[in-house]
Amino acid sequence: MKRRDLLLLLVGAALLVFLWLAPPVSTHYMPRDETHKQMYDLVAKDGKKAAEAHCEECHNPEQVPFPPDHPSKNRCLLCHRLIKNGDR
Repeated sequence: MKRRDLLLLLVGAALLVFLWLAPPVSTHYMPRDETHKQMYDLVAKDGKKAAEAHCEECHNPEQVPFPPDHPSKNRCLLCHRLIKNGDR
């Protein structure tokens, strides 16, 4: 076995160990319910960025406030994943 083959195996093993030890996903899914159905429809039709423009219609201090430690709220679907058919 050549040195480059051994190096490739070591890099591959290190990558597998790195992925194995990665922390689980910690962000919430966007619910797939009647309230959020319009958002899923907008994402399918116009994309995530267009749908995100409507999040603050409900998620605001008067209706559904963000937790105090919530990060910037201008890119909701960057962190909050969509539930695809068959997920969860």
